[in-house]
Amino acid sequence: MEEEIPRCGWPTHDPLYLSYHDKEWGRRVDDDAKMFEFVVLESAQAGLSWLTILKRRENYRQAFAGFDAARIAAFTPADVERLLQDPGIIRNRKKIEATISNARCFLNIQKECGSFCAYLKSFLPNGEPVVNHWRTLKELPASTPLSEAISADLRQRGFKFFGPTICYAHLQAVGYVNDHIESCRFKYR
Repeated sequence: MEEEIPRCGWPTHDPLYLSYHDKEWGRRVDDDAKMFEFVVLESAQAGLSWLTILKRRENYRQAFAGFDAARIAAFTPADVERLLQDPGIIRNRKKIEATISNARCFLNIQKECGSFCAYLKSFLPNGEPVVNHWRTLKELPASTPLSEAISADLRQRGFKFFGPTICYAHLQAVGYVNDHIESCRFKYR
């Protein structure tokens, strides 16, 4: 019998979910291209399970120009109609339009701040990730004052489908908040 690896407890036994938890979730992202990929996926996830989005990730990559923010920012209404016919993604007009709008906002932040990563880090204490020390999943919040502040600023800049809860999930995913529970083998990497 294989020994159970201590993990956070939220990923199901689906191999895709386990791999995401073990190899990606909570690892610090310092690359804007990767950061934008997570912006797109987290926005698409609103109201759905993360596993639903993970299973469609490669379809999103194909449908949304390899997550190239500049290419997506140039999408037209015809692209929206094309995407609404794509069964490999979540075919929600508002989410699709938000992805295009968010790409434009993302590029504006890059221009203003040098990078989107630098923008996000400006909200972090001393520009460093927040490391929490939760013992159980029940302790993890859905949002925090940090995610509320970032979400509010992004909303003022035109972002959509990126409220405090999605923003917090994004910060966790890109390693700007380390919420692996203390007993998780992947807590400190």
